[in-house]
Amino acid sequence: MENALYVDVEAAGLRLWGWVGLPTFSRSQADLQHFFVNGRSIRDKLVTHAVRQAYQDVMYHGRHSAFVLYLELNPADVDVNVHPTKHEVRFRDSRTVHDFLFRSLHRAVADIRPGDQSSKTTDEIDNSTSQSLSQRVSTSTVQQSAMEFLPNTSSVGSVAENMAVYQSLHEASTPVHKESDGTACVSEETDVPPLGFAIAQLKGIYILAENAQGLVLVDMHAAHERITYEQMKQAFDTEGIRSQPLLVPVNLAVSQSEADIAEEHQPLFESLGFVLQRAGPESLMVRQIPAMLRDSEVEPLVRDVLSDLITHGSSDRIRQHLNEIMATMACHCSVRANRQLSIPEMNALLRDMEATERSGQCNHGRPTWTQMSLDDLDKLFLRGR
Repeated sequence: MENALYVDVEAAGLRLWGWVGLPTFSRSQADLQHFFVNGRSIRDKLVTHAVRQAYQDVMYHGRHSAFVLYLELNPADVDVNVHPTKHEVRFRDSRTVHDFLFRSLHRAVADIRPGDQSSKTTDEIDNSTSQSLSQRVSTSTVQQSAMEFLPNTSSVGSVAENMAVYQSLHEASTPVHKESDGTACVSEETDVPPLGFAIAQLKGIYILAENAQGLVLVDMHAAHERITYEQMKQAFDTEGIRSQPLLVPVNLAVSQSEADIAEEHQPLFESLGFVLQRAGPESLMVRQIPAMLRDSEVEPLVRDVLSDLITHGSSDRIRQHLNEIMATMACHCSVRANRQLSIPEMNALLRDMEATERSGQCNHGRPTWTQMSLDDLDKLFLRGR
């Protein structure tokens, strides 16, 4: 349960609730994946595909997520008699179900912030079954807005002085309660930001920071890589996709159903920077491609997208390919090992991590930070024994 996130989402007559494992709690095989439809345990390719897509930006190298999820919908919208063992079902509107699962889980994974895990207590874990996703999203939004003005403000080295700077910046938004003598006290839970304040840099690779729980270790390059990657994606979404006309159009021999699908989803391809033209009953012509994909193999990518559209009614292959290129660019643009950072630079990186989606993993799925509590440190030195 320490590595689980509770979700509860309801929309369009569908309700999804249960627990999903954090990206850092991945498995080498799909042995901890349990999905129920109206209380019936099933294993369905559509569900597996939706979950895999939701985790695709934080999990790589063939790793599998862990989850226990319950989908509730009108019994008339699902056929449970398509398989002798009853382990497979057929949804009446499979595309709606797929999109609902993907968007719900994708948002849940993206909204994980360092503060959600670093300050998690046993009581909070036990009470996670009653905490809805909407509550978690609103909490994450508050945390993010509280960090917006912090990236370049921490300019002193000591934790005590950093605390003074942090509290002065957040005096208006920090919960305050009155003591019996009339004096105001800042709530302990908001005294220190989730990842704390930097105290040192180790071997030019790791940032050491102190927070309310103890010691935080941050992989400097991995953290900056994720921050840069997310910023590039946001800029890409804002500016749109630039297309590049092909000097020689690419002709594709396809089946009639694939040509029909391409024609039906032409607006989708155009929004992703592709211009496809039907050249015959069983042929397509690619006239424009995204400028970022000019060095990529166009034909297999288009064929894979068409296959996804036929099977699942949607496809993220083009965007996934674009993301892979941006991830590579972000890796090369991020700070390298042995780069000496000042205390203000390290604090700026910590504040950016707290405000960045998916900052718990780098672009390759590796963890970017870890927490060592005082209890963990005491055990190392056998304190209290």
